[in-house]
Amino acid sequence: MTTRDMDFIAPLATPLPPPPNGDIFTEEQWTTILAIADTVIPSIQPTTRATEGSCLELTELEYSAAAKGLKAALPADTDVTLIDRYLRESASSIPEFKDSLHRTFTHYVREDARKGIALILNALNTRAGCLLLTGYTIPFHQQPVAVRQAILRNWASSYLPPLKQSYKAFTSLFKQVWLKTSRTVGPVLGFSKVPVHGKPGNGYEYDFMQFTSTTDREVLYTDVVIVGSGCGGAVCAKNLAEDGHRVIVVDKGYYYPPENLPMSELEGQVHLFMNGGIEISDDGSTGILAGQAWGGGGTVNWSASLQTQGFVRREWADRGLSFFTSSEYQKSLDRVCRRMGVSTDHVDHNPANRALLEGSRRLGYSAKAVPQNTGGNQHYCGYCTLGCGSAEKQGPVVSWLPDAARAGAQFIEGFDVEKVIFEGRGGQKVAVGVNGIWTSKDAKDGVSGKERVKKEIMIRAKKVIVSAGTLQSPLVLLRSGLRNPHIGRNLYLHPVTLVAAIYKKEIRPWEGGILTSLCDEFQNIDGHGHGAKLETTVMLPTYCLTLMPWTGGLDYKLLCSKFKHMTAMISLARDRDTGRVYPDPVDGRPRIEYSPSAFDRKSILEGAIALAEISLMAGAEQILSTTEGIPPFTRSKVPEGKDDPGVNDPRFQEWLAQIKKKGVHSPDTPFSCAHQMGTNRMGINPKSSVVSPRGKVWGTEGLYVSDASVFPSASGVNPMITNMAISDWISNGIARELRGESKIAESARL
Repeated sequence: MTTRDMDFIAPLATPLPPPPNGDIFTEEQWTTILAIADTVIPSIQPTTRATEGSCLELTELEYSAAAKGLKAALPADTDVTLIDRYLRESASSIPEFKDSLHRTFTHYVREDARKGIALILNALNTRAGCLLLTGYTIPFHQQPVAVRQAILRNWASSYLPPLKQSYKAFTSLFKQVWLKTSRTVGPVLGFSKVPVHGKPGNGYEYDFMQFTSTTDREVLYTDVVIVGSGCGGAVCAKNLAEDGHRVIVVDKGYYYPPENLPMSELEGQVHLFMNGGIEISDDGSTGILAGQAWGGGGTVNWSASLQTQGFVRREWADRGLSFFTSSEYQKSLDRVCRRMGVSTDHVDHNPANRALLEGSRRLGYSAKAVPQNTGGNQHYCGYCTLGCGSAEKQGPVVSWLPDAARAGAQFIEGFDVEKVIFEGRGGQKVAVGVNGIWTSKDAKDGVSGKERVKKEIMIRAKKVIVSAGTLQSPLVLLRSGLRNPHIGRNLYLHPVTLVAAIYKKEIRPWEGGILTSLCDEFQNIDGHGHGAKLETTVMLPTYCLTLMPWTGGLDYKLLCSKFKHMTAMISLARDRDTGRVYPDPVDGRPRIEYSPSAFDRKSILEGAIALAEISLMAGAEQILSTTEGIPPFTRSKVPEGKDDPGVNDPRFQEWLAQIKKKGVHSPDTPFSCAHQMGTNRMGINPKSSVVSPRGKVWGTEGLYVSDASVFPSASGVNPMITNMAISDWISNGIARELRGESKIAESARL
């Protein structure tokens, strides 16, 4: 056994909260929903043995060919019934599938979107509606699966935007939920839900504040209250506590120790991400993944630790923020990297990262290893987006927050801040604390039990730091009555699209460090710092296979079975153009108005073309675009004695020409985002920004923002280190202010 191997040790379960009460859809609507789901993920059976009324029937020859293809991809000792069970499994046959759908539609889909879905479902249950949407008068759920699949494919190519959007929404959702709940996917892929490398780690023993009194409201007092425990708030907590100030850190999310990590894809998306991992822009173009747990995004990120690049620092300095080209900023960058043991010294690239580096080298593209915040450990683990069970990733929960606790900081989990409290003093608007609702864990230290306590809590403080993240911090300010028109605007997302490749050899892409290499050849396409970085991505089934095109249930199941031979890489744009975040008018949750602009899509497209070239040069047998209507490219067989033409293969060039002609547009191309920045941007005056160069909110005293929302524009790199360095600077400034105020108060007493 090597130093990176371990016996399989299953993390402790993290049960989900009870399913929602009541039902938002009627029985007829659920019948249609499940009929669509069973169209996307159908039960596949040979005609002679078909026992279900709703299955995709194949001839014996077709079924045997499919089974033979699957068998070739499985180990020789595989249970002989697995192939039949995999093909026969439909979405609705899985008990957890409908439960997960029910939770998703009730908790995570916006009310206006639910109404739109209900309208389509109702139409599919009527003769007139069916004729309009499907071309048939027979209700959708009564059609044979083969006909239903043809209807969905027609929606995909429809000129009517609502039908194209419906196709995208339904197929994406049902693929994702099936991958999370299937009983057969894991065994067919050879995917283990438990990491097979590394070793379980020990977490810090947190002592969260509890409120057991019978009063309806608690009032606490401190020097500094920090809203958010992520990469910004955690750095602030350490610096201020170590400077001798009383600090309370509050977070809406909850802490899960290493023994619960990594979570399953089903549990992790609910416990660790905002909105159950299903945050989508208003127009449906972009899926947004944002951490929401103790430790924020630092709990679920991929360890990439890149410092702010010089051209971005100069851009920000040219806006009047000279700090970013100062030696002080570099000291902050180095300080946060040093605390987390950031380096490339111990990186062991997995096959996907080696493919990116080698393919780039063969094309002469600039590529390099990505520093990791793993404290000098190799950390050969691909599951960290669901939490780090080895405790090697030196994110907030392992480093900054324990440091803060050892210096006396106190913590409250499950605290949802409603607003910042202000008082008028000498004509100034002074922040004096926060108010919100605390919800305890249950008796088993989880969130699935019913015996959870809720209580209103006010925390009075000399300084308030909002570090709730780019999507939540602006909403805290707006709920607090602030009306700067820039709050929530200037949203940057680093939109990405994905290119996948299938290799002859087994890759097992979920093993190994997630993002340990990048290609920066295309990062400055416009000459002004805008372009695309090419990176590897997380390769857990739900995160990758959901984005693969769907052309039919059989084709999709066969494609999924090749996952162990697959890599995927992303073209990540440093976006020039922006969106905004604003509160939902019904329930107040973040709403995101964003669509990749034509300018930024050009960067993404150029990066995607380069990824296809890199994959081919790295030896891929087949390359897949995630854009609808683009068929996979299969490598030409080179006659013996002939040179491989590589990217000069005329067939490959024709395929690339197809992609260029079609472009990358929503809804045909799915865009994703794991970085959010800029919605409380920093500037030199309130006419163009929300906070000052020191992070103080314009028009207030004692209120600061310290997270990625203060970025003046997109960072162009994974934002953790930039966020931490800015927070180091802001919090050290606040510490000096507090020391100065203490001296003034002491002199007054004398």
